[in-house]
This record gives sequence, C-alpha cells and structure tokens, in this order.
Amino acid sequence: MFRCASCGAFNRVREPRPPGEPTCGRCQRPLDLSGRPQEVDGDALWRAVQASPVPVLLDLWAPWCGPCRTAAPILDAVGRAQAGRLLVLKLNTEEQPQAAGQLGVRGIPTFVVFSGGREVARRSGLMPRPELERWALASAQGGGPWASA
Repeated sequence: MFRCASCGAFNRVREPRPPGEPTCGRCQRPLDLSGRPQEVDGDALWRAVQASPVPVLLDLWAPWCGPCRTAAPILDAVGRAQAGRLLVLKLNTEEQPQAAGQLGVRGIPTFVVFSGGREVARRSGLMPRPELERWALASAQGGGPWASA
C-alpha cells in the first residue's frame, strides 16, 4: 500500500508491478513507490493515521535540530526498505506546533508508531537504522523486546 503524496489516498500496487508509471486511483497523479518519507501537516497526519492499512512511523522533527537532521537519512533508508509495508511520515514541529502539542511531544527527534489508527509505541532520540527498523516493525506487530520505550 502506498500513500499518494498529492491527495493522501492509499493505493494498492500489485506485485510484480505492472509496466509503466503507476498513478493514484483518486487524483491520477504519479504515485511514488520509493517509500521515502512524506512531509505532512497536522490534518494530513490524522487522516493518514486513521486511514492507513499499513503501520505508520512518524518522525517529529525541526530544521534546527542536529539529531533530527542526522535521523533523516536513516528514516529514508527504513522507508525505502519497507516500501508498501510501512508508511514513514515527517511532521515539522516548528511549522505544526498544534499537532506536536496534541501528541504531547516533549523532545525531538521523537518517533511514534501507529497501527490500526492508534499509537502503539513511542521513542525519543536517535537510533541506528537496524534498531529503528526492528523497533518500528515489532511495535506495529504488537510487541516484542523492541516495542518498549
């Protein structure tokens, strides 16, 4: 399942992928299948969390935050490795303070996993890619040693 960055609709893409460039079933714009993180505002975040058929990994960050900038390529790698199985979203806490407040963010970077429309895990601070990926996937599946904060 892939989220259209233009309209927010979720699209199922068959494997193996058909030839040609896939387009969104709702808006007909090109559909990014790379899995790279998508920037969202507060409204788009809540819509995605409620509608996503796959787990969502949210990165709460700010442009001035050094560890947040360090986490960006790690999140990109996780998103690309889990494309279609995990949706990676980014919320800029400076531009979206209300959404950050609703989530009770106290420090950044903070990572939140949502599954089935609800928060299932949360961690703050940098993690190496293998740890972040294991934690997000284990959390989305309901537990395991990596799900604890």
